[in-house]
Amino acid sequence: MADEPLVLGIETSCDETGVGIVRGTTLLADAIASSVDEHARFGGVVPEVASRAHLEAMVPTIERALKEAGVSARDLDGIAVTAGPGLAGALLVGVSAAKAYAYALGKPLYGVNHLASHICVDQLEHGALPEPTMALLVSGGHSSLLLSTDITSDVRPMGATIDDAAGEAFDKIARVLNLGFPGGPVIDRYAKEGDPKAIAFPRGLTGPRDPAYDFSFSGLKTAVARWIEARRAAGEAVPVRDVAASFQEAVVDVLTRKAVRACKDEGVDHLMIGGGVAANSRLRVLAQERCEAAGIRLRVPRPKLCTDNGAMVAALGAEMVARNRAASDWDLSADSSLPVTDPHVPGHAHTHTHDHVHEVSKENLYS
Repeated sequence: MADEPLVLGIETSCDETGVGIVRGTTLLADAIASSVDEHARFGGVVPEVASRAHLEAMVPTIERALKEAGVSARDLDGIAVTAGPGLAGALLVGVSAAKAYAYALGKPLYGVNHLASHICVDQLEHGALPEPTMALLVSGGHSSLLLSTDITSDVRPMGATIDDAAGEAFDKIARVLNLGFPGGPVIDRYAKEGDPKAIAFPRGLTGPRDPAYDFSFSGLKTAVARWIEARRAAGEAVPVRDVAASFQEAVVDVLTRKAVRACKDEGVDHLMIGGGVAANSRLRVLAQERCEAAGIRLRVPRPKLCTDNGAMVAALGAEMVARNRAASDWDLSADSSLPVTDPHVPGHAHTHTHDHVHEVSKENLYS
C-alpha cells in the first residue's frame, strides 16, 4: 500500500470547504467546513459569502486533514483541486490554495473536474470503477447521465438537465412549503411519512418524442407550487407530507427510469449514482429495485461521500498520479463551466522547472 499515490484534494466549488487525503483508493482523511448555515437566511448559496468562508476555513481544514490522516505535507505525491465547474469566486480560493501548497512543497498540481470527481469517489467505497461505468450525478447544480470508459480521460455526457437540476427543485419546493434550506434532507424526512401516490405530479421529458436521457424539473416545480397555492387560496390545509412524498417520487421516478434505460441502451451493466441528491433515501431504494430487475449492479457511495467533499477530489487526483497523467501548469485557472469531457486540466508538454526561489520557500515553510 505504501507505494500507492498519497494525494491531498481540495474542493471549493460551492459552499463546502472540503479537504481529503487518500492513498490509492484508501480514504485517510475527509475534513469539511460548511458555510451552509451562513446561507440559510438567504434561502440559497450567496457566492461572495461562500468565497469568504472558504478563505477563512482553508488552512485550518487542510491542517485538520493532515492530522487526521497522520501524514506530513512533505509525504504527499500530489495536490488535486476542483478547477470547475462551480462558483467562480469559490473555485478561485481552492485553486489558489492548491497552487500555493503544491509550489511550496515542490509537488505536482492536478486541476480536476468536479463531476468526474463525484464519479471517482465511489472507488473509495467499492473499489476500482468498472470500465465502462454509467453514472447518474444529481445535485443542486447538476443532473447528468455520464458514460465513463476511463475516469481520467474519457467521460461522455449522455444527458443533462435543460433547466432546474434535481437539487434546485428540492430547495425550491421546500421553500414553498416553508421547510427551510437546504431542501433535500428535510423533504426526504417529511416524505417518509407521506403517500407518494397522493398527488399525480407530472414526469418531465418522459414522452415518446422527448430526449431519452435529458431531464427537466422546472415544469414539475411549477406544478407543485401551483397545487400548493391553490390549496392555500381555497383556505384548505396543505398536506405537507403527502406533497413532499409525491414530489419526491416524481423526481426519483424520472431519474432512475432514464438511468436504467441508458444502461440498457449502451449495454453497460454497472450504474453509479453520486452527487448530493444521491443521499436521498427513496432514490436509493427505487434505483436498487429497478437495477435488480434489469440485471444492473448499482454502486452508491455512503451519503457523506455523495455531497461535495475533498475526498472525491483526492480520489481522482490519486488516479491521475497512478495512471501517469500530465500535471497541470502553474497558470491553471478556475473554470466555472469546465465541461465534463475534461476530467482534468493537463499542463503543456514541457515539464515544470523549479527555480531557486521555489526551493528557498519550500525550505522555509516545510523544514
